[in-house]
Amino acid sequence: MTHYLDFEKSLAEIEGKAEELRNMSRQEDSADMEEQAQALDQKAAKLLDDLYKNLTPWRKCQVARHPARPHCIDYIRTLFTEFTPLAGDRNFADDHAVMGGLARLDGRPVMVIGHEKGNDTKSRLERNFGMARPEGYRKAIRLMEMADRFGLPVVTLIDTPGAYPGKGAEERGQSEAIARSTQACLGLGVPLVSVIIGEGGSGGAVAFATANRIAMLEHSVYSVISPEGCASILWKDADKMREAAEALRLTAQDLKKLGVIDRIISEPQGGAQRDLRAAVESVGQAIGQMLDELSGLDRDGLRAERRQKYVNMGDKGLAA
Repeated sequence: MTHYLDFEKSLAEIEGKAEELRNMSRQEDSADMEEQAQALDQKAAKLLDDLYKNLTPWRKCQVARHPARPHCIDYIRTLFTEFTPLAGDRNFADDHAVMGGLARLDGRPVMVIGHEKGNDTKSRLERNFGMARPEGYRKAIRLMEMADRFGLPVVTLIDTPGAYPGKGAEERGQSEAIARSTQACLGLGVPLVSVIIGEGGSGGAVAFATANRIAMLEHSVYSVISPEGCASILWKDADKMREAAEALRLTAQDLKKLGVIDRIISEPQGGAQRDLRAAVESVGQAIGQMLDELSGLDRDGLRAERRQKYVNMGDKGLAA
């Protein structure tokens, strides 16, 4: 069953009517009904193109959070071979919001780490909706250090509303774990490439995305705070999330202009959720290209390039 967003209601009506006509055509063997259904399909395709041609920042947030959007586990299953999951932080527990392990990308050995939100009620609760606790970041640190020891490139897939803000997480040192994960990213002597595949929320995303190369899917978002949280703080009104989304400059297009990210990965028409395989393949190609760009740098060169990237951040403005 297709899940439609609020701004896709008119599209839902047209596609629903087309499917209804198609079902009637099968039952009655009516060529006329099939022609009408095809005409509605063309109308729906045109409307889909118009809707996604100039999405507002708030609508991009909605698309980035789409429940049918491919998640970390989908990318790992499709892009990577010989995936061997590695669990636990060797200190407290295994955080299911963060998954990672050894794998091969087109035959190239890598360490892949990412946030996983889950795709149904049970898995979302198990994965804590992609909100990592301190043990999740400490697991990521352990895997990054292992990759550094064995000379393996690190690939991170970011999709989180932010780090888990619960009492237990704070008691176990949430901010310290995030800071150390960010520090671990900066200190790696191997290539580190990151892709924002959905939401890139706050320090919970930065802890995995302090990379040599950062890419974003076309309709993903990356921000210091959610639009709802920003609106609650600035205007004491979460309903002003549309204004907040505009002000935060959280879209891939704005962040590319600002020099925060390096490339934008095109999505299938209507978003990654409309064609999961095409979206995943595009991400795989981008990861391969980014790793190729870094292949000529030695350990010191990788660290220096990564640090300089963040030192330079802020030099560009949207008016430039």
